[in-house]
Amino acid sequence: SPMNANQIQARGTVTEVLKHGAYRVDLANGHRCIARAPDGARLFPGDRVQLEFHLYDLSRGRIVPPD
Repeated sequence: SPMNANQIQARGTVTEVLKHGAYRVDLANGHRCIARAPDGARLFPGDRVQLEFHLYDLSRGRIVPPD
């Protein structure tokens, strides 16, 4: 999906699988967030992912396909 001006992207590593398609992800800068993956995606601790955030809430991201 095309990004808008209120979104930023970052890369991170899955550290924990949570319920309902959510994952705990650590970013390279030490920031930790909860991210949701597209339906049907199965990720595991250690997987590297591309994330999209809204600028107003950096605690929750969306896992998107890598560029």
